[in-house]
Amino acid sequence: MTDTRRRVKVYTLNEDRQWDDRGTGHVSSGYVERLKGMSLLVRAESDGSLLLESKINPNTAYQKQQDTLIVWSEAENYDLALSFQEKAGCDEIWEKICQVQGKDPSVDITQDLVDESEEERFDDMSSPGLELPSCELSRLEEIAELVASSLPSPLRREKLALALENEGYIKKLLELFHVCEDLENIEGLHHLYEIIKGIFLLNRTALFEVMFSEECIMDVIGCLEYDPALSQPRKHREFLTKTAKFKEVIPISDPELKQKIHQTYRVQYIQDMVLPTPSVFEENMLSTLHSFIFFNKVEIVGMLQEDEKFLTDLFAQLTDESTDEEKRQELVNFLKEFCAFSQTLQPQNRDAFFKTLSNMGILPALEVILGMDDTQVRSAATDIFSYLVEYNPSMVREFVMQEAQQNDDDILLINLIIEHMICDTDPELGGAVQLMGLLRTLVDPENMLATANKTEKTEFLGFFYKHCMHVLTAPLLANTTEEKPSKDDFQTAQLLALVLELLTFCVEHHTYHIKNYIINKDILRRVLVLMASKHAFLALCALRFMRKIIGLKDEFYNRYIMKSFLFEPVVKAFLNNGSRYNLMNSAVLEMFEFIRVEDIKSLTAHVIENYWKALEDVDYVQTFKGLKLRFEQQRERQDNPKLDSMRSILRNHRYRRDARTLEDEEEMWFNTDEDDMDDGEAVVSPSDKCKNDDDIMDPISKFMERKKLKESEEKEALLKTNLSGRQSPSFKLSLSSGTKTNLTSQSPTANLPGSPGSPGSPGSVPKHTSPTAAITTKGGLVGLVDYPDDDEDDDEDEEKEDTLPLSKKAKFES
Repeated sequence: MTDTRRRVKVYTLNEDRQWDDRGTGHVSSGYVERLKGMSLLVRAESDGSLLLESKINPNTAYQKQQDTLIVWSEAENYDLALSFQEKAGCDEIWEKICQVQGKDPSVDITQDLVDESEEERFDDMSSPGLELPSCELSRLEEIAELVASSLPSPLRREKLALALENEGYIKKLLELFHVCEDLENIEGLHHLYEIIKGIFLLNRTALFEVMFSEECIMDVIGCLEYDPALSQPRKHREFLTKTAKFKEVIPISDPELKQKIHQTYRVQYIQDMVLPTPSVFEENMLSTLHSFIFFNKVEIVGMLQEDEKFLTDLFAQLTDESTDEEKRQELVNFLKEFCAFSQTLQPQNRDAFFKTLSNMGILPALEVILGMDDTQVRSAATDIFSYLVEYNPSMVREFVMQEAQQNDDDILLINLIIEHMICDTDPELGGAVQLMGLLRTLVDPENMLATANKTEKTEFLGFFYKHCMHVLTAPLLANTTEEKPSKDDFQTAQLLALVLELLTFCVEHHTYHIKNYIINKDILRRVLVLMASKHAFLALCALRFMRKIIGLKDEFYNRYIMKSFLFEPVVKAFLNNGSRYNLMNSAVLEMFEFIRVEDIKSLTAHVIENYWKALEDVDYVQTFKGLKLRFEQQRERQDNPKLDSMRSILRNHRYRRDARTLEDEEEMWFNTDEDDMDDGEAVVSPSDKCKNDDDIMDPISKFMERKKLKESEEKEALLKTNLSGRQSPSFKLSLSSGTKTNLTSQSPTANLPGSPGSPGSPGSVPKHTSPTAAITTKGGLVGLVDYPDDDEDDDEDEEKEDTLPLSKKAKFES
């Protein structure tokens, strides 16, 4: 794999002067036959596709920025950039570009000073300043050429800017503008356009302060109306003086503040509407213009914030019932723009700004505004509310919890937001989508605070589910009273999809609050009614909600699903979908596949027991057959709970000539405690108890030897038994003893694992034992034990108790 040095992101500049990310890949350089030259190639790291193929043109100006960025322009309106992960990779590609263009890799712009001779460079370095032509009508073309030729060189730009500042040249140029306009000298006006545009690109704050002063700014805008590329001049000044009106919703007494507002509006207009869209290089040259606007906005917000009388009047009029609708709309629009300006503030200043608004009572004011009928006012109020929620959701949560102690649920701020979301008249529900996003931010535990004294998550979610959740689910519950949605038009479906999206978010993040609500209100059953909707996106939203619940693998949810048979609408929708290979088909299959893979036993059993007949014919995937197999394995384990462990014990520690499977009675024997032994259990006689360890272990070791020799025979016997099926509990037990007695027993416990009569068990008669063997049959058990003193019946019980642990241990070891 290519190393990370050559890892890059490819960007292109869009019409809005924003960089679009075209993908991540690895860059290389090489000769491309089709392009007839050395080229830059970027292949995507995901699939190896070609993201970029660009010939290194000898005349293209490449610019290296910030050590990891190379920028260039392919065509007039097509700018490209490569952003490198590592500086070393950027340096390598930069060297390749400079090599093709014959430049020194130490430069940052490959075409800088490319048209200047050595003599001109020497003049630039040695001359103290730049001498401007006299500001006359006949020399406008000469001035325009001088400005244009100075822009490529940082040194010449600096000297030109100083010359313009020192000689008051801009005001002289604007005087010529009036002369040209009076004489209708279109050629002169075109030259002035180029000159003023070039001065903007000099990127000097001192020049901007002159150009944007009250006496000059309208003339500057006038110069920019005469673009040579246009057949008719634009009418920017007419728009600014006649169409655009400045409204003082609250009178501003400070003249400096008023002038600053006018100036900022006009400069913003110049940036957005008057100046042509700059290329990537000119974009960098206009950074000071952006900064000028930015700091103006900061000053405006600061001056308004400090004027307490202004803000007090603003909120008083906003909440005053006697304020007429038009005036209130203007007040709300002003407040919205005021908040938008605040986004330019540094975090510390923004904190102070929103704290000021909060102290002034912005949330109660918004509550009043949101309760009004005017849709435009409500829309602006929603935008203001979004600024507050995005900045500090905890502040909003604290307010609504405090007001809940005084007001009814119907007029709570959050419930007003939910109602506006539900009642959005926009066919595309644009406002509802915005409000849903705000609600999600408010109920997101990730941004909730936890302090030593209280936990915001616990308090707010308790409040939300008590006072607000019923308002959110009201349209869902109202529309799902029957087997099908009572209203199934597009707008209702969109609204319900939004509600389901928020509920799904709650399932994922709210644990027990939403669990209690869903189970107590039977929400999932109502949601699954929407599976019958004619709108596929709504049916999928309902399915996604159920899938999120099943994904939690919570048995409380599982029992609720099984008790209410909530898979029925899902199976019905799946079958109604037929053989169509679509998103519904895939989503349902994925949900059942999740149950199978995660082995959710309760749901597996429920699905197979209730829906197998409907699903058994689905054979194009193995999901349902896999579920059936899981179910059968689960049932087998329930019937034989210790089957796996017993098989392991039998395989390792027990010799069976017939290799039969374990019986229930044998399992009971393994579970029997020493204290629960019946009198019929075979016991070891006192003489056996006195034998040394070697005597006891001798038959075991011999048995193990025999076992190894007969291992192959045992495998064959196991194979035959598995093929013939499970044997009957009735079987024959063959005893190899001195008497060579064959016993036939109908008791299933006669051949217990390691029982005294089994070959090789400690109770079997070893080879050195006398040929006389006693067969004890008590309680239906058959045992073969060596009793040398049969007449000592009085000590039998005591000896039995003492030897049981040894006997049982020997049985397990065998």
